[in-house]
Amino acid sequence: MRTPAVGHLGPPRLTAGLDRVERLNRRAHLAVHGELQPLDLAAALDLAELTNLRGRGGAGFPFARKLDAVARSAQRRGLPVTVVVNGTEGEPASWKDKVLLSRAPHLVLDGAALAAHALGAESIVIGVADDGVATDSVLAAVAERRMPAPTRLVTMPHRFISGESGALIRGINGDVPIPPGRKSRASDAGVGGRPTLLSNAETYAQLAVAARLGPYAFGELGTADEPGTVLLTVGGSARRPAVLEVPTGVSLRDVLDRCAAPVGPGVLLGGFHGSWIGPAAATEAVVSRAGLAAVGGTLGAGIILPLGEGTCPLGEAGRVLRYLAGQSAGQCGPCQLGLPDLARAMSALSSGAGGTTALDRIRAAAGGVRGRGACSHPDGTARFALSAIDTFTADIAAHLARGGCGDPVRGVLPLPDGEDSTGGRLVVDWSRCDGHGLCAQLAPELITLDANGFPSLTDTPVPPWLAAGARKAIAMCPGLALRQDA
Repeated sequence: MRTPAVGHLGPPRLTAGLDRVERLNRRAHLAVHGELQPLDLAAALDLAELTNLRGRGGAGFPFARKLDAVARSAQRRGLPVTVVVNGTEGEPASWKDKVLLSRAPHLVLDGAALAAHALGAESIVIGVADDGVATDSVLAAVAERRMPAPTRLVTMPHRFISGESGALIRGINGDVPIPPGRKSRASDAGVGGRPTLLSNAETYAQLAVAARLGPYAFGELGTADEPGTVLLTVGGSARRPAVLEVPTGVSLRDVLDRCAAPVGPGVLLGGFHGSWIGPAAATEAVVSRAGLAAVGGTLGAGIILPLGEGTCPLGEAGRVLRYLAGQSAGQCGPCQLGLPDLARAMSALSSGAGGTTALDRIRAAAGGVRGRGACSHPDGTARFALSAIDTFTADIAAHLARGGCGDPVRGVLPLPDGEDSTGGRLVVDWSRCDGHGLCAQLAPELITLDANGFPSLTDTPVPPWLAAGARKAIAMCPGLALRQDA
């Protein structure tokens, strides 16, 4: 797995020195960034407040409020604090945290050390994915320096939901790394039930930059409301995909031009739980949370994926929805059953077989899962689907009128290896089917029953994550009527 190129628009901060060396070891890091003095809790809180530092993992929660909540919880309960760096980055399209941990790991460790010193933390934990991208770099960096508390690294499965904060806490605690299924705050009960400060790698790196510069110099770049820089992962149709560091307030058009990324029918902002915007909005948008929200987008985790020309937008959306449905933790009905239904409906719409019924099913399925899941995965997936049908109206009209838009699905949106392959289609030999309905009970994600009790299937391939259910339904069909085409 090869990390993308790294660049910047404007003066580099997080990416300083990366144009000269592949990885900043401790000596190179200090030569580029200089020494760092520790901060007490009051100074750390003031710094985070004055720089309006917000989490860079997607939610944008104010770091000062999180820091204060952990400190108060520790004082109230008389328990030690753990600082956690979330570098798992389960989103397939995101690379910014991997770039920091693999190429500038000491900047992330600086921020974690600052927070740990301010809180008097007992331990520091760095979570990374088991893809091997950042592991060696982080271990080497920890060995090259003295941290204010014992520091260890844990690896998580490289899955979409494993990057969720609750899933990471569970994984560190030795449980299955999936969201806990109920709302809980790490500041109250995180690692080992102790107050835990958890933020992603970029957030800690930004804290380290702010501590060196001070709040006023930090605010010389960016906007007044969102000072500083952000890291963006630009992919999709980009001919020069990259992780770019940019000041907030720059034009999205400048970012796309830098990466030679044609917009085509739309741009996905914020990743697979993000939102689509059309070409007109992409032209006027500026890169900041407020700026992207103003055109119907979201900054999220800093992911920018233009589609470019020559690929079917609905087909691309269908690929992603099949992947997201397969990433369910299987803890709740809305996720386990609702997301496959949403994926089937989008596939039916993109294939031209579903007509307006498929469009209605997308809206119904998305509405059925929103606000009802055990974690944020159903909400984010529904947002992605609804945003797609709101943005690609011309393509939907073509699919409804002519059965398609004329463009193939080129796989512009990145999926993990092996997640884009599909099996054959399920078909029914109607001369054998007696309407037992057993197949729908065994594979409800693939088969429903019509008003007469007979199986209803969409004309779409069986995704790999449902292959076992399909085989079971075929094997147990009493009439031997169900089969899977090659």
